[in-house]
Amino acid sequence: MTTIKLHNTRTRTKEDFVPISADNVRMYVCGPTVYDRAHLGNARPVVVFDVLYRLLRHTFGADHVTYVRNFTDVDDKINATALARQQAGAEGTLEQLVQERSNETIGWYLHDMGALGALEPNEMPRATQYIAQMIAMIEDLIAKGHAYAAEGHVLFAVDSWKEHYGELSGRSVDDMIAGARVEVAPYKKNPMDFVLWKPSTEELPGWDSPWGRGRPGWHIECSAMSYELLGESFDIHGGGNDLMFPHHENEIAQSKCAHPHGEFAKVWLHNEMLQVEGKKMSKSLGNFFTVHDLLEQGVPGEVIRFVFLQTHYRKPMDWTEKKAREAEATLRKWRALTSGIEPAASAAPAVIAALSDDLNTAGALAELHRMERQITRQKTASNEPVDLLRGLLQNFLASAQLLGLLTPKMGEWADTDSVDLTAHAGRLADARVIAMQSKDFSEVDRLKAAYLAAGLEVRMSKDGVELVPGAGFDAAKLEGV
Repeated sequence: MTTIKLHNTRTRTKEDFVPISADNVRMYVCGPTVYDRAHLGNARPVVVFDVLYRLLRHTFGADHVTYVRNFTDVDDKINATALARQQAGAEGTLEQLVQERSNETIGWYLHDMGALGALEPNEMPRATQYIAQMIAMIEDLIAKGHAYAAEGHVLFAVDSWKEHYGELSGRSVDDMIAGARVEVAPYKKNPMDFVLWKPSTEELPGWDSPWGRGRPGWHIECSAMSYELLGESFDIHGGGNDLMFPHHENEIAQSKCAHPHGEFAKVWLHNEMLQVEGKKMSKSLGNFFTVHDLLEQGVPGEVIRFVFLQTHYRKPMDWTEKKAREAEATLRKWRALTSGIEPAASAAPAVIAALSDDLNTAGALAELHRMERQITRQKTASNEPVDLLRGLLQNFLASAQLLGLLTPKMGEWADTDSVDLTAHAGRLADARVIAMQSKDFSEVDRLKAAYLAAGLEVRMSKDGVELVPGAGFDAAKLEGV
């Protein structure tokens, strides 16, 4: 069995991954707050941890991996969007409109992430389904002296965990107080104390509790859901590095205090942030867009995924239009190369090794490019066995699919079966033969220009003519050529 190495944020080292139980490898990843469509940065951890999920399933068996990713469906931002709808004349109570918005946004999210080739996790809990468990956990924290009630709120007492608070992010409590934007409230004993429960109005979503009608704070949600679904100790906790503090730091504090005999998460993985054309994505710069925006513009989900995989998850990723064009051209070529091929039973050892080395997706793609060059050389060597070429193609396809690429369900965008490119290549080849004799290359130039305008890559050599769909290929432009 291949040894997987992962960079553990908690220890700041790359470690051999040894699961608590190889029969049930457990992973929890923080999911979205469902108030609007997922922007491109939201999609990066989905792809990162989807690759890890695929690798774990490959290594330990699909039936021996449990992947949990939550939906936060109780939040002030969701309330605000529902209130705006109500003020615009939407029917229903505010609570009904909140639920309607949450359901709608979850549907969008699953569709858009599915378009990127992400497998759905084994469990996708909603925070509102675990309110009773959150209340029980808060009561337990109060009983153990780690939390206190004040003016309808319940807060976690950071001083009760001060010796360990900050170990994940590597900062002391005093440093965090100096550098953090903390809510100043008269009922807090310490500025760093964070909310476990807060009051809710009659109009807003709320639940009865020992501290009055209210709703949970954000951090307690993941602690309660991960405990219920994965236990007091599990293998991997992941998310973007923007969640390291305060969210993940607070999760650790709550969970370790509530379940002192458990380890909570053994390994912590954090992906870096995303940029657009070298700049931080923001609405003020006009470079903010959602996954849905790109899909609507005709950028295939598989192309988005390929661009993401080109950068190691612990490095900032820069989305550029140039990368998207190049990714589309590569994927079209790879799909044409593997057309009619069934994948091998397993990926190439070199691809597995790259992914097992802290999810080195860039290294895995480099290996796929090397395999493609080998296949191309094999195709031109006419005296080589056909079975050998087929075996290389099957291995190549299995390796790409381990990365979530070249899967059947994601290939519709690159489907060129209805376009007879062989006939077009033949026309250009015939025109070239005639031109070589007449020295009149006008027809060759006309055909080349038309094929290039349609998004085809024109390859002419002594062996013949090959037309390969490139970025932006439009079959409609071939009509009348």
